[in-house]
Amino acid sequence: MGETGGKNFACAHSSAHVEALGVALIRGAFEYQGQKCSAASRAYIPKSIWGDLRDFMIGELKTVKMGDVEDFSNFMNAVIDRAAFSKITSYIEYIKKSDEAEIVYGGGYDDSKGFFIEPTVALTTNPHFRTMEEEIFGPVLTVYIYDDDEYEDTLRLCDRTSPYGLTGAIFSQDRQAVVIAERALETFGGSRASGTNDKAGSILNMLRWVTPRTIKENFIPPLNYRYPFMAEK
Repeated sequence: MGETGGKNFACAHSSAHVEALGVALIRGAFEYQGQKCSAASRAYIPKSIWGDLRDFMIGELKTVKMGDVEDFSNFMNAVIDRAAFSKITSYIEYIKKSDEAEIVYGGGYDDSKGFFIEPTVALTTNPHFRTMEEEIFGPVLTVYIYDDDEYEDTLRLCDRTSPYGLTGAIFSQDRQAVVIAERALETFGGSRASGTNDKAGSILNMLRWVTPRTIKENFIPPLNYRYPFMAEK
């Protein structure tokens, strides 16, 4: 697979189920410490549900355990190495110092024994804030709040914010809103600057690893060069 990066989004419609959305964001952004190509990294949330979503997520995140990978009760572990730790924490410090964003939850980190970073949720007023555009590859989710009646404009904003087009998710219980999103975000799914658009686990990906060869074996060979259409009328 030719995969080169991603800045994966979650875009919620005002009809979204708040708890389902919150769980998806926690799993999507923070399992594997956000160190997976499809990690949720930016979220577009309608103003009408943000308060309930924020409260639900904070309540759930307070129960998240971090620690050794051998303890399966831990939802999060350490990030891979010091280079990753330094890169991710530099983004967190950038958020803390900015007047365009704030830390809603988390923001702490510790490298005294392993490279541990808290699940971090940031809120920005700038849809083109640095952590909305750049791939972090760590447990940092940045949220942008939009007015409920600007759903379609927000989809277009989401589409043009990053050159990547790896993965994304729409949350809605309104079927028409889903259809609108499908049309607005048709270039997502592994394309653009994200790579060759292969789909892991599908025949499309398997075909990348093989060289097709066609063999013809004829048990009834022709014994005359003439074709039937050549016969005289």
